[in-house]
Amino acid sequence: MVAVAIRPEPPANPGMAVAIRNINHHFALHGEHLPVLDTISIEVEPGELVALLGPSGCGKSTLLRLVAGLDQPSSGEILADGVPVTGPDPSRVVVFQDPTLFPWRTVFDNVALGLEAQDRLHKDRHRVGTALQLVGLSHFAKAHPQQLSGGMAQRAALARALVNDPRLLILDEPLGKLDSMTRITMQSELVTLWRRAGFTALLVTHDVEEALYMANRVIVLSERPARVVADVSVDRPYPRGRGDQYLVELRHHLLDLLGLGSNW
Repeated sequence: MVAVAIRPEPPANPGMAVAIRNINHHFALHGEHLPVLDTISIEVEPGELVALLGPSGCGKSTLLRLVAGLDQPSSGEILADGVPVTGPDPSRVVVFQDPTLFPWRTVFDNVALGLEAQDRLHKDRHRVGTALQLVGLSHFAKAHPQQLSGGMAQRAALARALVNDPRLLILDEPLGKLDSMTRITMQSELVTLWRRAGFTALLVTHDVEEALYMANRVIVLSERPARVVADVSVDRPYPRGRGDQYLVELRHHLLDLLGLGSNW
C-alpha cells in the first residue's frame, strides 16, 4: 500500500507564497446566508503546484477567486508573499476554463492585453513574443481566435497570463473543456511550463488523475461548505508515468476520500 502523508495545519509562515488562514465565506441567497467555505487553512510554498480536488459545487472556484483578490472572504485572511490580499494584482493571474479571447484581436494582441492595461507594451513588447514561444504559438501571432483549435486557444490564454511574469498562476479547470487527447497533451505542457518558469500554481480540477500527474500536493475538500479533508503529498519526480503503481494506489486513496472508492 502507498504511505500517504496527511499534513497537520502548519504554523503561520510569512515566507509562504500563499497563506490561507481560517477562511469562511458565504453567499447571500434569498435573504439567507449560504455557507460555502468553512474555516479553510492552506499554505503553499514558493514554486509549488498544488491541486484542489473536491465535489462539484463545493467551493473550489470560490476559494480561487478569493486568492486572486476578485472577491473578499466573509472572515479570515489570505496572504500572498506575506502581504494581505485586498484586490487583484498582476502578480496573481487567473486562467479560467474558457479562454475568453477577444475575437476581433489577433493572438498577439490578445496576449498583449495585460501589458497594454499597465501601459507597458511599448517597453515590454518582446515579452509577448517570448510568451507565445513558451506555449508554442509563435507562428500563430497574427491569427484570430476563430482560427485556433480549443487547445491552441487555451495556450493563448496561458501566454496572456505568462506575459505578466506572475509569481502565482491560478488555474480554474483550464483544461476542463478540451477533448481527452488534447487534455493529456496540455497537462504535460503545463507541467513543463511550470517547471521552466518557476512560478507557484494553484490548480482546481475534478480529475483525480490530472491532479496526481501534475501536482506536488493535492488538497481534498469536502462537500459544501468546504473543509480541508486531507493534504496529500505526491512523492514522485517529474516527468511522471501515468501507469506508475504508486500513483494508481494514491488515486484509489483519493477516490476513497471523495466517497467514490466503491465505484472503482
